[in-house]
Amino acid sequence: METHLRKVGNSQGIIIPASFIEACSLKNDVDLRIEGNTLVIEALKKPRAGWFDNYKDEEVVQDDVWNDILPDDITEEWQW
Repeated sequence: METHLRKVGNSQGIIIPASFIEACSLKNDVDLRIEGNTLVIEALKKPRAGWFDNYKDEEVVQDDVWNDILPDDITEEWQW
């Protein structure tokens, strides 16, 4: 698709068609960089997004995972 630069204040910009934005899953924030002579606009990746989506608070956890672990003073000596 061919387009032209438009004056935006002291800068220049382009209009990106809605179909392009949807196809690339672009939101409000984007990563903008230059690779050689190419301008790259990419959806911003948040490195820690979703880390706590399935987090369960300690008070909410039903199963006590530590019940099956023996304390150190009960375990047998290591044999080498």
